[in-house]
Amino acid sequence: MPAGEDSELRFDGRVAVVTGAGHGLGRSHALLLGRRGAKVVVNDLGGALDGSGASSGPAAEVAELIVKDGGEAVASTDNVATPEGAEAIVRTALDAFGRVDVVVNNAGILRDRSFGKMTVEEFDAVIAVHVRGSFLVSRAAFPHMKEQAYGRIVNTSSPAGLFGNFGQANYSTAKMGLVGLTKTLGIEGARANIKANAIAPVAWTRMTETLLPAEFESRFTPERVSPLVAYLAHESCETSGEVFSVGAGRIARVFVAEGPGWRTDALTVEAIRDNWEAVMAEQPYLPTKLGEQAGASLQAML
Repeated sequence: MPAGEDSELRFDGRVAVVTGAGHGLGRSHALLLGRRGAKVVVNDLGGALDGSGASSGPAAEVAELIVKDGGEAVASTDNVATPEGAEAIVRTALDAFGRVDVVVNNAGILRDRSFGKMTVEEFDAVIAVHVRGSFLVSRAAFPHMKEQAYGRIVNTSSPAGLFGNFGQANYSTAKMGLVGLTKTLGIEGARANIKANAIAPVAWTRMTETLLPAEFESRFTPERVSPLVAYLAHESCETSGEVFSVGAGRIARVFVAEGPGWRTDALTVEAIRDNWEAVMAEQPYLPTKLGEQAGASLQAML
């Protein structure tokens, strides 16, 4: 189903799983994919922002909206954070539509608290949904994508993960962990035509409304994020292993870079102190891929 530059990018015949699709970003992603012809599994546990409780209402409502709009969708309330739940989500796609082509890992919860007051349970709960959940759902879909030699995975990172944020040690740790997962999935999925990318969105949702200024609400809508998700999920997108900042209509690639560095054969604590400015230099930055980074380090020794 290749598309020309001037044609609409559609998902006819494709099956997409969107987690956390009952509200906010996930809801917007699912509705857009449905309008573009994808058959959608709308997954949402239906709980509160902190992950407590459950309800079938949000997932069912979004699935119903897609169907009313002429699309095909089924609801799922399975828990992404358990192996059984993740397998059930993918099984829902297979039972309803016969395949799975796209996974958008969007499910998440918040347990914000300053680091000194954060409990182990609060840390573990956030890691479980964001990181473990993305791993488990991707793992459940991966063999099916591999067998059909096609798949698209879109993970949801965050500026909090890339740059840190007060009161979100658990959330920022999880979101940076998803960057590593995305890059590895991009490497391991390459031979099977499985592309994996991540977004770091800024959007006004129930998860961010207490963090963002009120004037952000009209400009930083979920609907100004979802088109990037749809493009990364489309078969025409050949990019993989990348992270993109997105919000208010702006998209930018985010990448890890290594500065030119400083080296000596006589490395001492004092020598590091005396050359700290060179160590901290940012330009010219070096390649960011694992193999290239090791090669650059070796080259500097020659």
